Amino acid sequence: MDEHQRLAEQFEVHRTRMRAVAYRMLGSLSEADDAVQEAWLHLSRSDTSGIANLGAWLTTVVARLCLDMLRSRTSRREEPLGAHVPDPIISRADAPDPEHQALLAESVGLALLVLLETLSPAERLAFVLHDVFGVPFEEIAPIVGRSASAARQLASRARRHVRGATTSSDSDLTRQREVVDAFFAAARDGDFDALVAVLDPDVVLRSDGGFVRPGASVVIRGARAVAEQALTFARLSPFVRPALVNGAAGVVVAPRGRPFSVMGFTVRRAKIVEIDILADPARLRQLDLAVLGD
Repeated sequence: MDEHQRLAEQFEVHRTRMRAVAYRMLGSLSEADDAVQEAWLHLSRSDTSGIANLGAWLTTVVARLCLDMLRSRTSRREEPLGAHVPDPIISRADAPDPEHQALLAESVGLALLVLLETLSPAERLAFVLHDVFGVPFEEIAPIVGRSASAARQLASRARRHVRGATTSSDSDLTRQREVVDAFFAAARDGDFDALVAVLDPDVVLRSDGGFVRPGASVVIRGARAVAEQALTFARLSPFVRPALVNGAAGVVVAPRGRPFSVMGFTVRRAKIVEIDILADPARLRQLDLAVLGD
């Protein structure tokens, strides 16, 4: 086995962790894959004789790449106005995809990713690396160009901001599905009171239509307002297909087999507290929905 092949095999051992780091940093599956590929280019061009811990070295490289991408994204202000929903990870409701399970080994619901989008790039990096992946602040500090103490403060600010989202869903998937099914049954029947009953009073609905559907990029708060919105789209209820969205109960809405939206639900104490909808046709086309089968 030559050196290049040996290095490639070692890289593959760490690919899942790198992709998981990049996904939490960027909220984009395609950009996460780009960061991992760029990390391989860095590794293949580097003198590896002095690398004592390849996994830690690769995590640092991916983190730096993601930090640069976040800063570039911020400076370009490339996101459309209105709500932004990160890329969802979709699996069959009855058969979670092993690769997706590995990517979601640490809880990363859409609700958490949405909040991570509001952090500064440095705060997001410090929180993701330390709180999710256990990277010491001494190793985070040089990545963000701060002291270890300053890196600790970045993570602390981020932690306060996202408090509650890391444990935001009921853990019982069966119970989650019952609540989500009740939501769609009420919408299908036009039962406003039943819709309100399954929603938390302070429920938040975020819908991201991208540049193609700017009118679908909205944030709606409150049970009655969200129930009214649900009734507006009740005609789509027959096209709802159950799925796991970031490991939680969700659906893919696909009239005539064509994805119209992906909906992720956060259920707490048997009430829906957050609904995140991706309705951007361009981004929907990039998602791997083949896992849902026919």
